[in-house]
Amino acid sequence: MSGWQEYVRSLMRDGLCCDAAVISMAHQQLLAAHPGGVLANLTQLEIQALLGKNRDILLTKGATLGGLRCLVIRDNLFTDTNNYTIDLQTKQQENMDACTCAVAIALASPVCLILVGQKGIHGGMLNLKAFKMARYIKNTMCQ
Repeated sequence: MSGWQEYVRSLMRDGLCCDAAVISMAHQQLLAAHPGGVLANLTQLEIQALLGKNRDILLTKGATLGGLRCLVIRDNLFTDTNNYTIDLQTKQQENMDACTCAVAIALASPVCLILVGQKGIHGGMLNLKAFKMARYIKNTMCQ
């Protein structure tokens, strides 16, 4: 992995996230992930489905991240609202705790950030965290 691992560590630092990852937009592959987290198991097919231009499939069938099934709550990833985020909610999994978690995805060209919140963390708070880090990365790349 690369210097992107430091961004993952930074996202994990305050305890809001239980998992985080950085994926490449151009190569649609995993660049960095929290060690031992489910996002470390992201496949290229999952990434392609998430970043694909056909948003209808994502909205009707949901997304899978590292084998974890998620429902799409709001998809503004490729809109012109300058938001560039997706809000997801994990589905209840068999053989797992009944609690679901919020997931926030933010576009920060040349990468995309994925954050999975701790139990009880509201999606809006997670989305704001992802959006702020994405804006920081964009501003850093423009300098």
